[in-house]
Amino acid sequence: MRPFVYDRAATIDRAVQLGAHTASGQADAPVQFLAGGTTVLDLMKLDVMTPQTVIDITPLKPSLRTIETGPAGLRLGAGVTMAEAAGHDGVRTQYPVIADSLKLAASAQIRNMATLGGNVLQRTRCGYYRDPSWSRCNKRVPGSGCEALTGPNRNHAVLGVSKACIAQYPGDFAVALVALEAQVEVDGPDGRRTLPFEAVHRGPDQPHIEHSLKPGELITGFFVPPGAWTRSSLYLKIRDRASYEFAIASAAVALDLDGDVVRDVRIGLGGMAYRPWRAREAEALLKGEPLSEDAAEAAARAALKGAVTHEDNAYKPELGRRTLVRALLEAARMEA
Repeated sequence: MRPFVYDRAATIDRAVQLGAHTASGQADAPVQFLAGGTTVLDLMKLDVMTPQTVIDITPLKPSLRTIETGPAGLRLGAGVTMAEAAGHDGVRTQYPVIADSLKLAASAQIRNMATLGGNVLQRTRCGYYRDPSWSRCNKRVPGSGCEALTGPNRNHAVLGVSKACIAQYPGDFAVALVALEAQVEVDGPDGRRTLPFEAVHRGPDQPHIEHSLKPGELITGFFVPPGAWTRSSLYLKIRDRASYEFAIASAAVALDLDGDVVRDVRIGLGGMAYRPWRAREAEALLKGEPLSEDAAEAAARAALKGAVTHEDNAYKPELGRRTLVRALLEAARMEA
């Protein structure tokens, strides 16, 4: 780990002021925020991230550690830990897809440390990005190329990719948020703003620019609107081993049925996409129709229709389809 300046921010305004002293808000920014630290510190040890200044925002946690549930929806402070959100009674009963996505992520120790704000901005687990000995990585060295296109790529993305990058977004919580049409609350040098969570993560054309936050902006919270579909929701995660492993395919499904007819449905896909992925084509096929296994399979084919595979990850579209079918049928049984 390289030397860096350590600073602490006691207020949001102070954090924003310190964070604004950079021309970039991305992974290569010379100033980085530190909350749980479970991603930033890992990448600093690997010499992938080399910030000049690290701003510790843990003093802000009490003000950012609120969970509110009610008729108006769900509000989660960015300083809430993964374990706190997963174990909250209101989240577990009213928004089980969120509780599932957090409970199935990482280890108990990491869930006790990692914050929700940092979790959604976690960086890819692509080995070519995380190992500086690989010279070709457009995320780490813009314009250098993508080693994964021709190297081993079993766990790389098949949705939302480009010739510039096929890295897979590794998170689970973000997949649930994108399915539920969450909003993210941000404080920055220009004040507070709210934006759709789906707009936070950018596409792969400029891989080194991963998100739409401006320099100095800090995620302070998340809002999930209410809906008849939130209670009958789940997160299904398929991985190579039963615990402490990243998804190779996952589905966040929230379902509202009238008998067996789909009134509304929300679908997010993980483990297969460059960024948290909303499967709108699949949703459109299901709405207004009876939910049968055939209907679920047709929706799953639509969801994976645009998949782009490479040699080692050619199995992923079929696995993704089966994962989504299973998730839809399991969510339907929650309403029965």
